[in-house]
Amino acid sequence: MSEKKEPSVWQGFKAFLMRGNVIDLAVAVVIGAAFTNIVNSVVKGVINPLVGAIGTQSLDSYSSCLKAPCRGSGDDAEGVKILWGSVLGATLTFVITAAVVYFLMVLPMSKYLARMEARRKAREGTKEILEVTELEVLKEIRDALVAQRGSGPAEPPAGPGRF
Repeated sequence: MSEKKEPSVWQGFKAFLMRGNVIDLAVAVVIGAAFTNIVNSVVKGVINPLVGAIGTQSLDSYSSCLKAPCRGSGDDAEGVKILWGSVLGATLTFVITAAVVYFLMVLPMSKYLARMEARRKAREGTKEILEVTELEVLKEIRDALVAQRGSGPAEPPAGPGRF
């Protein structure tokens, strides 16, 4: 009986790293990190000033006092302060960032891919129509030849150059 040797931990780790999806994931993380700078620049340079024109650019100062007196900040703070402005600001930043990514990247890319798919299907549809048409013509020719042979004598049909 031959004993089957299990791969070593190193071999398993090496196989894991060599899988295509691990490499794809690494590339996606690097591209995502680079893309983050672009999105953050659009949000900070364009969207936040537009929002600031309506209200304020920083919501961090908004808070509520849960247990009075709410004075000071950091280690010297008294009372219990709820900083709901920072939560609201982070939520708005997330929503704005998601909207920028969707409208500037996802939506145009999905429209582009849909157009490319429609073109591909149109090309395939044209091929299928031509193939079906050629097949139909060949079937008609075959049927006409069979009908000619079956209805008349076994002589070849008269055609150009035959008397």
